[in-house]
Amino acid sequence: MNTTSYIQQTLNIPEKSITNTLQLLSEDCTIPFISRYRKDTTGNLDELQIEQISKLSKQFDEIIKRKESILKSIEEQNSLTSELQQRIQDSFDIQELEDLYLPYKKRKKTKADAAKEKGLEPLAKIIMSQKSHDLDSVVSRYINDLVSSPEEALQGARDIMAEWINENMYVRKNLRRLFQRKAVISSKVVKAKKEEEGAQKFSQYFEWEENLGRTPSHRLLAMLRAESEGFVKVNIGIDKEEAIDFIENAIIKSKNESSEQIALAIKDSYKRLLEPAISNETLQEAKEKADKKAIEIFSENLTQLLLAPPLGEKRILAIDPGYKSGCKVVCLDEKGDLLHNETIYPHAPQNESGMAMKKIRSMVNAYNIEAISIGNGTASRETEFFIKKIAFDKPLQVFVVSEAGASVYSASKIAREEFPSYDVTVRGAVSIGRRLADPLAELVKIDAKSIGVGQYQHDVDQTQLKNELDSTVMKCVNSVGINLNTASKSLLSYVSGIGEKMAENIVNYHAENGAFEDRKQLKKVPRLGEKAFQQAAAFIRISTGKNALDNSAVHPEAYGIVEKMAKDLGIKLNELIANKEKIALIQPEKYISEEIGILGIRDILKELEKPGLDPRKATKIFEFDPNVKSVKDLKIGMVLPGIVNNITAFGCFVDLGIKESGLVHISQLKDGFVSDVNEVVKLHQHVQVKVTEVDEVRKRIQLSMIL
Repeated sequence: MNTTSYIQQTLNIPEKSITNTLQLLSEDCTIPFISRYRKDTTGNLDELQIEQISKLSKQFDEIIKRKESILKSIEEQNSLTSELQQRIQDSFDIQELEDLYLPYKKRKKTKADAAKEKGLEPLAKIIMSQKSHDLDSVVSRYINDLVSSPEEALQGARDIMAEWINENMYVRKNLRRLFQRKAVISSKVVKAKKEEEGAQKFSQYFEWEENLGRTPSHRLLAMLRAESEGFVKVNIGIDKEEAIDFIENAIIKSKNESSEQIALAIKDSYKRLLEPAISNETLQEAKEKADKKAIEIFSENLTQLLLAPPLGEKRILAIDPGYKSGCKVVCLDEKGDLLHNETIYPHAPQNESGMAMKKIRSMVNAYNIEAISIGNGTASRETEFFIKKIAFDKPLQVFVVSEAGASVYSASKIAREEFPSYDVTVRGAVSIGRRLADPLAELVKIDAKSIGVGQYQHDVDQTQLKNELDSTVMKCVNSVGINLNTASKSLLSYVSGIGEKMAENIVNYHAENGAFEDRKQLKKVPRLGEKAFQQAAAFIRISTGKNALDNSAVHPEAYGIVEKMAKDLGIKLNELIANKEKIALIQPEKYISEEIGILGIRDILKELEKPGLDPRKATKIFEFDPNVKSVKDLKIGMVLPGIVNNITAFGCFVDLGIKESGLVHISQLKDGFVSDVNEVVKLHQHVQVKVTEVDEVRKRIQLSMIL
């Protein structure tokens, strides 16, 4: 089996598409580049399919490496038979490979090893053959200086048989299936920890039991967290008698003294070896599935957050609200550069609202402010009400934006490099303003895990989480495109083919040589070669460049084709761009080449109609209910406006404009069954919700979208 046929077992994709995609990946082409600019080569595969091919290819390589390692290890033990070698070479199931290797795995000395040293392996073989009708006579032959009694001989034989039963591939394979179908997960409280601080949040798992296959990912992760923090003990098991009956039926073929010894060995093998190993495997497999689900939810939420509507290049006054320490205010220009900062004290205990109003009015006029961005943390609602009381000389849009991760950014190396002369409060306020102008450009500076739009992100496989979130950010950045002359190092590093070091070189080149005038100038950046240029060029934009195509998603390799289109129509290149009437006259088939096929040509024509179009929607102003300022103002039955601020497998959380978000359980999203929360709501979606339950003490709010 080769890589392509291995991938085809999982994906219903033509062989040619897989082979071509693998070739492109081997040439260091990125997934965004392949999916966008090599459609004719891949057969129009999308990013997800290409990503799956990439992952399965790596998985295949890992299996091959594991096989080589297993074969080498068994060969070094002089135990590699031609039959075993063939079985290992034919297998591409990692679990089966591990089962084949199990008898040869290096391990600590076992009971079976000790029994073999006493010369009891032949006795175990005689018993396992189930042919002896005079077991006492057989056993007596094994009494010697090392074995003092018949019972010791039988015990040693059972230890050896227990190990053989444990290594039996048929038994292990079918026990796994039994566990997969019937395993029950249970948890019991650790009595000594029951009254400790933090225990109550896991109280529902103090005495819990359910079928593992029906346990949702969030519940499994919660139980495992409760166990890791020492509050409960988790167990995975199936009906012991059913498991032992199955093994006995598989192994015992007679009714005599030998079968009695085998039955004892089976019980011992199951209790001591098989059950701990298979239950651990089953739990690990369930954990991997739960991790995958949690990471998928985090990735989906992150995508929605990064692609949230941008306000665009506006002059913004941003406020990081606070009470005693005041509200930090910054003024930003259209490029997000800091113009001014100061602190106002409109709230208790200072209550200097009159002075604060004058300062805000003065800043708005002095810096020609067009919009106001208010962080949604402490004192957010009060600050919003305060701002709306001010009589400005012109209408101003007021937005409340998520502060999630702003404090992480403000203390980061990136923030220190951007604002070396300012403290964390100023940097945090700048972040609040910039994420209104362009959420994507600002949020890429923050470790995705710190943005707070996932569930149990600290409990899942951290390597997988990082890889998936990095991939998500890369997809988002490249789907939007970036302005080469204004992009930060952080944003540039996610562009196809660039990376951190190259991004730094681009920023330094820009600082030394001024604005880029065309895409070709990228090639002058130190260490940015032809390959990097090929991968990156079409994802960057130059809005005021020499060539109008530099502000589009048309790849430079296709510029000659577009120029020929314009020439054939008898017009200049600039006259073709965004000219739907002229574009409609073009016959795509005429421009197919060896490099670019019909799918690529159609993409070019689509891009020419709306060059550089931002796929993100325009931002909308939202207002919370002015009568609700804290959880105490909530009453059951109230219908309120809210913003979805987190999505999980079990529902979504909605910001009502107070400190605590309310939960809309998946069963309350709409009438009828809902299998996926993301089918009903999206992050930052404006929704209407009804209050169904308020727990002031625990500060928990239950909501419903079924009005």
